[in-house]
Amino acid sequence: MPHTDTPGTEAAPAPRLRWWTELPLILLVYACYSAGRLLARGDVSGAVDNGLTILRSEKALYLNFEHPLNRFFTREAWIGIPADFWYASLHYLVTPAVLVWLFRSRAVRYRAARTWLMTSTLIGLIGFTLLPTCPPRLLDASHGFVDTMAQYSSYGWWGGAASAPRGMGNMTNQYAAMPSLHVGWALWCGVMLWRFGGTRATKAAAVAYPLITTIVVMGTANHYFLDAVAGAAVMGAGLLLAPLVMRTADRVKARFVLSAPVAADTPADLTAGLPASTPTDSAAASPATGSSIVSAGCQTSAGERIPRQRESRLGAGAEPGASPKDAGDGAPAPAR
Repeated sequence: MPHTDTPGTEAAPAPRLRWWTELPLILLVYACYSAGRLLARGDVSGAVDNGLTILRSEKALYLNFEHPLNRFFTREAWIGIPADFWYASLHYLVTPAVLVWLFRSRAVRYRAARTWLMTSTLIGLIGFTLLPTCPPRLLDASHGFVDTMAQYSSYGWWGGAASAPRGMGNMTNQYAAMPSLHVGWALWCGVMLWRFGGTRATKAAAVAYPLITTIVVMGTANHYFLDAVAGAAVMGAGLLLAPLVMRTADRVKARFVLSAPVAADTPADLTAGLPASTPTDSAAASPATGSSIVSAGCQTSAGERIPRQRESRLGAGAEPGASPKDAGDGAPAPAR
């Protein structure tokens, strides 16, 4: 029967995803994300203007939560230092951990979740490119922000260039603040834990992780509140676009499969368009098929065209190659 190309049907089940194909794909998307951050530096003056515009808009809307949080983190080292570690490391640890967990225990949901995360990340890269933004910590000191990462840098591996390791500050774009993918990725992790985690602990973590991350990115003066809002909006856009991305990927894959060369004169080619019960001469003529042949009510074994051919050719007392009449009385009677 002709092979169907409709994804998700029993005739054409979706191929099982393998880690050795998933890992390079994820690394490729992350490499594009990192490279895009480096290329989309923009000019510093424009980034500062964009940051000040966001800050003025928040003050006009009474949304400037960054100042009180940053003062608290600066004054209280017992919360400022853990917050710096949270900002510098958890998005590199929790997000891959949730991906691996979905891959191993929720394989049916994994592809959609992974596509959502990657699509949103690439949308965020577009935001970095079009709107380079100076974070609060890099504004002039007159605006009242303190860079807690620099203040507590002696406790961690980072220097004065946000969460970048010491001496590697020139390898990151410090003006990629809008949107906040720290918040976006944390929101994605929270949704996955809430939907597929079966315990109260996972549901509590699903709420706490994105909420604490939002507070941390503002308290450490790495993002504005509107950066966090934009990060959530980017995840929403990625969620809406993920089905379209998956359908497009399926069409491209199906096109490559259909364009693959097929050997000529295969049984599928020769019997195409015929009903399933229609016999073909090629099937009857080829002993390599291994199928038996029915003739005059008698069935042969595989590879024999005439019923009882083997018995008539090699009867009792007959030498191989002898004719039936040389076999004597032991020759079997002809088939009726």
